[in-house]
This record gives sequence, C-alpha cells and structure tokens, in this order.
Amino acid sequence: MAWVVLLLSAVCEAVWATALGQSAGLTAPVPTAVFAVGLTLSMFGLGWAVKQIPIGTAYAVWVGVGAALTVTWAIVSGAEAFSIGKVVFIAGIVVAVVGLKLVPHTPPRAAERPDDSAAPSAQP
Repeated sequence: MAWVVLLLSAVCEAVWATALGQSAGLTAPVPTAVFAVGLTLSMFGLGWAVKQIPIGTAYAVWVGVGAALTVTWAIVSGAEAFSIGKVVFIAGIVVAVVGLKLVPHTPPRAAERPDDSAAPSAQP
C-alpha cells in the first residue's frame, strides 16, 4: 500500500509542478489553487509512504516519477518539443525507479546501527 500511495503522491507532484508553471508566479488563481492542493496531497502522501519505505528510496522514486510525468505531460500537451533524447532519458528514470523498487530495503541489523551502546562504560 505504501508504494501505491508513493506513486499517487508522485502523480500529485507532477500536477503541482505543471500548475506552478502555469500560475504566472502564483498570480493566476486557478493554477495557483491546483498547485496548492497538489503540493499538499503530494507532501502528505510522501510523508505517509516514508513510514514504510526508506526515505532515500521513497524520495528518489517520488522525484523520478514526478519528473518523468511532468516532462511527458509537457511533451504531450505541446509545452515542450519532442525529442528522442528526452524519451531516452525519461525511460532511464523509469528504469531506475523500477530498480529501486526491486532492490530489497531491509533495515540495518542492530550491530550496524549507530548507537551509544558500544561506548565504554564508566563503571569498573
């Protein structure tokens, strides 16, 4: 479920990024409202997902998917020109995101975690 929420929050990230670009510096009311709602939903989704997915992985997936969707939408809507290079690099982002999902994210063992229990005791 955390991965579904993370992906949905990445979609919201693409929505707010696109709306931000259309907001004329946050002066156009409708795109500014879409930006605010999208940003809020995106952050709450990311915050919830990182309770179960390591932050490094979650953030990379969130940014990667959001960026790929933002560029894809810009190309499809005509806001950006299509190029094979863009498609290749967007595909690279998608492959990297899938790779991050496939890599196991087990928590470090107790012996690998930094803590104060390894410090010498003051008692004899």
